[in-house]
Amino acid sequence: MATMIDGESYLGRVLVQPLDEAGDITIYLWPVRCLKSKMGGPTFGIDVNGVEAIRYDPHGPRGHWHRGGYDKLGAGGSHVEFPDDVRDIEGQISWGLDQIKENGADMLAEAGFADAAKSLDLEKVGAASAAIKERLAEDPNLIGKAIEQGLINA
Repeated sequence: MATMIDGESYLGRVLVQPLDEAGDITIYLWPVRCLKSKMGGPTFGIDVNGVEAIRYDPHGPRGHWHRGGYDKLGAGGSHVEFPDDVRDIEGQISWGLDQIKENGADMLAEAGFADAAKSLDLEKVGAASAAIKERLAEDPNLIGKAIEQGLINA
């Protein structure tokens, strides 16, 4: 799973699920990640043997995602904006999970994980997507709590 950064705050129960039979490919979810810049929201991503390949930061109007190997290229080198018509958190979550289902193997190969791309199990991707949505539904007011605590600006 991606490394939590000192100075950031994380609310909610972390989720990690395998995306292949061996458990070498995993998806993680931080239900609310509060950045030092006072923006935040859910963050989820895919790791291959502990190396983060893909990350989604559905943080609403300032949301974005990372492709090509997050750990390899860094945040700036892998940064991609969500499509213009995907501006709300819920839409960004759904769009990101759909991208993993539809293009996950290609994105893993692009990030330098060709063997993992071949092992990605779409049934496990579907189960993980459902688990992420369920985990986020456990406490739908986590972002509100982060705002109340001054961790995120409204």
